[in-house]
Amino acid sequence: MDIKTVAIALYLLLIYWLSQSFPALKPLFYPTLGAFSYLFVSRIFAMKDLMRLVIGAGAASAIGSLFYMMHAGPWTFLVTCLCTIVVIRKFHFNAPPILAVSLIPFFSQPAQWWVLPLSVTASLSGLVVMLLLTEVTIYFVKNLWRKPAAAAEKMQTPAQ
Repeated sequence: MDIKTVAIALYLLLIYWLSQSFPALKPLFYPTLGAFSYLFVSRIFAMKDLMRLVIGAGAASAIGSLFYMMHAGPWTFLVTCLCTIVVIRKFHFNAPPILAVSLIPFFSQPAQWWVLPLSVTASLSGLVVMLLLTEVTIYFVKNLWRKPAAAAEKMQTPAQ
């Protein structure tokens, strides 16, 4: 098991614990967060691509929330699906969980339209920060292991 997988699992555990412990933070945890976590850890993305996906997910959740607040019914559900698919195609978001995030309001029934987009953006931004910190940690640990080995090798090589 690699370090990024463990970091993602710990991040999901933290978000779950926060959402269970503090009622105001309940919207931070949603099932699609796990799908985004796996997507982010299973593929190699540039930081700008990760941020585009976070923004895309935030926009999709705003679309879903706004349509849900207008009228919670099958037609707005359909319009939400269609609009989100158009956004995914137009901006070339290669992340199916974005569509799923747009549908969350239809089963979570948020009180205000802005709660879900804010929660999605915050939790996915935290996920990106966690992955970035993990990458930086891995980089420094690898370099720390290389430097002592290189220094020991220099000491063993006779001077010419």
